[in-house]
Amino acid sequence: MMTACRICVALCAAAVTLATSAWADVTVSTSNPPVDTGIGVRLGALMGLETSSLSGLSGDRLRRIGAPFIGPSEDALDGRLMSGSDLDALPEPRGDAQWRCMTEAIYFEARGETIEGQYAVAEVILNRVDSANYPDTVCGVITQGTGRRYACQFTYTCDGIPEVITDQRAWNRAGQIARIMLDDAPRPLTAGATHYHADWVNPHWARVYPRTATYGTHIFYRQQY
Repeated sequence: MMTACRICVALCAAAVTLATSAWADVTVSTSNPPVDTGIGVRLGALMGLETSSLSGLSGDRLRRIGAPFIGPSEDALDGRLMSGSDLDALPEPRGDAQWRCMTEAIYFEARGETIEGQYAVAEVILNRVDSANYPDTVCGVITQGTGRRYACQFTYTCDGIPEVITDQRAWNRAGQIARIMLDDAPRPLTAGATHYHADWVNPHWARVYPRTATYGTHIFYRQQY
């Protein structure tokens, strides 16, 4: 057995040496073409084609392509953290009145949903802020119609139940998500949704607006006019 192992090690070492010598003078360049006509030219041409192809892809698409090779510490290149443990590891979230409104909406509307589902609710709020059909601040969007029967836009603001924070970890996660989204993280989850409802209700606008996504018990729609 020892003799066989020594032979195997020797063969492996020889193979590595041969491979190293074969590739030692290969130069990969995407700016200046190689001057020889051997493997350097072929590899350089291949890299040039690959670079040209990748240049036409969006940053989001490139991140998705590279996602399987990104380590845990780099899984939020776009600013979003999709893991509860990663959100929990951040310093205690803080912010201004707009942050507070966003955090409350995420907490009271979606704390029982997945992390993606909570980001999706934040997307709807910000999509409304950007729309001419709604107020132009986070707090304005969330409190629109509050106090008028059947007119509130977010149920927790007019359901008659006091807004009491009973789950500090869920509140902190909501606050982290609010902070990330207010800091201009991308909104790829809901395709521009401006509405959502729980799957046990059926509002009239759900028969008019196109459905864009579903996360947990929430179904998302995009207003068309």
